[in-house]
Amino acid sequence: MNRFSLLAAIAFLISSCQKETQETLTSDSEVVEDYTQYVDQYIGTGFHGHVFLGANVPFGAVQLGPTNLTEGWDWCSGYHYSDTTVIGFAHTHLSGTGIGDLGDILLMPTRGDINLNRGSIKDSTQEDGYVAFYHHEDETIKPGYYSVWLDKYDVKAELTATARAGMQHYKYEKEGPYNVIIDLERGIGWDLPTKTYVEQVDEKTIKGYRYSKGWAVDQKIYFYMQFSAPISKIVAEKRGNLEENTSIEGERVKAAFVFNELPEGEVTVKTGISAVSIENAKENLESEMPNWDFTEIAAAADHAWNKELSKVKVKLPTEDQMKVFYTSLYHTMVAPSIFSDVNGEYRGADAKTYKDTTFTNYTTYSLWDTYRAAHPLFTLTQKDKVEDFVKSFLKIYEQQGKLPIWHLVGNETNCMVGYPGIPVVADAYFKGFDVDGELALEAMKASSTRDDFGMKFIKERGYIPADSVKESVAKALEYCLADRSIAQLAKALGKDEDYEYYNKRAHAYERYFDKKTGFMRAVMADGSFRTPFSPFKSTHMWGDYTEGNGWQYTWLVPHDVEGLIKLFGSEEAFEQKLDSLFVVEGDLGDEASPDISGLIGQYAHGNEPSHHVTYLYNYVGKPWKTADKVRYIMDSLYTTKPDGICGNEDVGQMSAWYIMSALGFYQVSPSNGQLILGSPLIEEATLDMDGTILHIEVKNNSTENKYIQKVSLNGKVYLNSFIAYSDLAKGGELLIEMGSTPSSDWGVAPENRPVSIPAQFQ
Repeated sequence: MNRFSLLAAIAFLISSCQKETQETLTSDSEVVEDYTQYVDQYIGTGFHGHVFLGANVPFGAVQLGPTNLTEGWDWCSGYHYSDTTVIGFAHTHLSGTGIGDLGDILLMPTRGDINLNRGSIKDSTQEDGYVAFYHHEDETIKPGYYSVWLDKYDVKAELTATARAGMQHYKYEKEGPYNVIIDLERGIGWDLPTKTYVEQVDEKTIKGYRYSKGWAVDQKIYFYMQFSAPISKIVAEKRGNLEENTSIEGERVKAAFVFNELPEGEVTVKTGISAVSIENAKENLESEMPNWDFTEIAAAADHAWNKELSKVKVKLPTEDQMKVFYTSLYHTMVAPSIFSDVNGEYRGADAKTYKDTTFTNYTTYSLWDTYRAAHPLFTLTQKDKVEDFVKSFLKIYEQQGKLPIWHLVGNETNCMVGYPGIPVVADAYFKGFDVDGELALEAMKASSTRDDFGMKFIKERGYIPADSVKESVAKALEYCLADRSIAQLAKALGKDEDYEYYNKRAHAYERYFDKKTGFMRAVMADGSFRTPFSPFKSTHMWGDYTEGNGWQYTWLVPHDVEGLIKLFGSEEAFEQKLDSLFVVEGDLGDEASPDISGLIGQYAHGNEPSHHVTYLYNYVGKPWKTADKVRYIMDSLYTTKPDGICGNEDVGQMSAWYIMSALGFYQVSPSNGQLILGSPLIEEATLDMDGTILHIEVKNNSTENKYIQKVSLNGKVYLNSFIAYSDLAKGGELLIEMGSTPSSDWGVAPENRPVSIPAQFQ
C-alpha cells in the first residue's frame, strides 16, 4: 500500500471514530459536538512553543507521542516541527515547558536486522542506527490519535491513549522479521536513567520499570505491556554483543522484541504505567484497556476531548480564529496530569505510597506560570477538578513541608521564583470551593517563613539584598503578591495578627521602586540601589530579574495597583509610563533570556510576568487602551502556524491568556475574584460551569468595533470595567455591546474602575 492509500485509510478511521463518538460510543449516553476538528496540534510545535504533540486524553498521565532524535531547548517536548527524525514513541512528555524531562518507555517499530543504536541525524542514509525520517504530510493528528508512515521500515504506526495507558498499532507492508525496540535509556533533555529493567512474563507480556533523574531528581515509572502476537525472542546488547534474554536489568536497558511472523504484518501493543508499582501498572491497563479494539479506544479519546472542549462553545468570525481558540483550550487541558492509579494509590512528595480514593491526585504544576490565568480559567471551566488540584497541593504540603512550586511526578523542582501555589489555593477558597481554610493557612505560613530563596532576608530586613541573592527583585515581588493572599485568608479566618504581618509584607514592593527612574530596582545590603542600572538589561550574573528586565518587572504588583499608581505620583504619570512600555526599544544585551519574546516595545507577551499588564489601563479609567492592546495581541501573536505561539507555552498559561481574553475578561489580581473586562473576540459563547450555564453575547463585534460600549448581566447594567467572579459563576446572560470608538462613560469614572481590594475583603 502506498502512502496516499494509507492516508485515505487513516482519514476513514478518523471519520469512523468521529461518527462513533457522536452517535454511539459515549460513556454517559450524551451526544457532543465535534470540536476536535478545530484543534491543530502543530500550533506551538515551531519557534519556542515547546508543546506536546501526540495522543492523550484530557489531564491524562499518558502523553504518547513521537520523539525526535535531535535534542536541545526547542526539543523540550521531544518534538519540534523543524525536525523529521523519529526514534520512537514515548509514553510521557511535557508540554510547553523550558525543561527537557520525562520521555519514558519509548517504543520503536523496525524491520530486518536488529540495531539497538539510535543513530545520528548526520547520516542521511539512516543506516547507522534505527532512527527513521518521516514527512509531515504522512502524519495524521487529532486529539487522542496520532499516526505516521515510516518509509525506512514500510510501517504505519498509530497511537491512542486512555488516562493511564497507551495503545500502539503497527502495520508493516513488507515481510519481516519484525522488531519493536524498547529504549529505557533515552529520556528527553537531561532526563538520565539510573536503573532500568525489562522482564518477559509470558509469550505476549512484558513488565519493567525506568528509574531516572533529571530536572525531577527521583523519577520512577513502572510499566506492564501486552502484545497482540507472541514474541519470538528478546534480544539485548551485552558486552558489545547481541544476546537473547528474557530478563534484563541495568542502567540503560535497550532491547528488541522480535516477531518472526505477524498475521497480515500487524501487531498491537498496549502499555499501562504507574509511579507506584508494576502491579498497579497492570491494574491500570486491565481497567482502562480491557480489549484490543484500537478504533474504540481512539473514538473514546476523541469523545473525551469533545466533551471537555464543549464546556466552552464559541462562535468566532473566522475558521482560523476557531482553530486558535480550540487549540488553546486543548493546550490548557494537557496538564495538570493525573498522578494516581485506578485503585487510589499514588507516590507522594516524600517518595512514600499513599492511598486515598476521596480525590484524584495530580502533578505537573508549573505554578509560576499558571497561577496567572490557567488556574483562574479552571475555576470557570474545570470546577469539578479545582478541588482535586487544591487537595493535591495540600497533600504535597503535608509530605514535603511546603506548598508546591513546580511539582513534577512526585518531585519538587523548586523552579522559578516565589511561592506561587499560595494564590491558587487562596483563589479557590475565596471563590467558594471546598478548601480547608485552616490547613490552607497553615500551609501558606509554612511555605512563606522558610530561610531559603531569600525568605530569610524578608523576615530579617523586609527586603532581599541583591548582593546576597540572585533574582532578588523578581523573588521579592512574587512574595509580595502571594503575601497579600495570605493576609486576606488570615483576615477571613479571624487571624488578626497573621493578617497584620502578611499585609505589611505585601507592601514590601515599595522598597524596590526608584521614584527617580520610575522602575523597580535591585536594593543592595547597604540600602542603596544597584548601579549601574539599565532597565533593558537583567544585570549581574543571573540578574536581578527572572527572565525579564526593569521595564517588565516594574508592573508586577497586581495585588495593589492603586499602591503602584501612588508610587508613580499620579494616574497621569502611571499611564504615561505604561504607554512607554509598549513603544520603547533598547538593547536587551547578550545575556537576555530567550523567554523574553513576543515583544511589543518592552512588553513581552511570550513570558508570564507581562500577562496582566495590558489590563492595567482599566485602573486609571482608560479601558479603550486595554482594548487596543488586547486585540492587537490576539490578532497578531496567536496564529494557526507551527510558530503560532510567540513564546514558551508554559503548560497552558499562554493559551489560557488567549481563552480568557477572547471571552472578554482577565483576572489581574491573583485571588481577589475580579475579572477585568477587555475586548472580547467572540461573537457568542456558552460556558458550562459544572452544570451552571453562562451565555455571553457580544453585539456589533468586528475588527473595527473593538471597544466596549455597554455591559449587562441578567438585565443588570454594569458601568464597571470589571465583573465579579461570584456574579459570573451564577450563570445567566452576559450581554456586551461593542463600537468603533471608545465609550465616554463606560468604565471611566473612579467608582467604575477595578480595585485591588474589593469590599468583601475590607
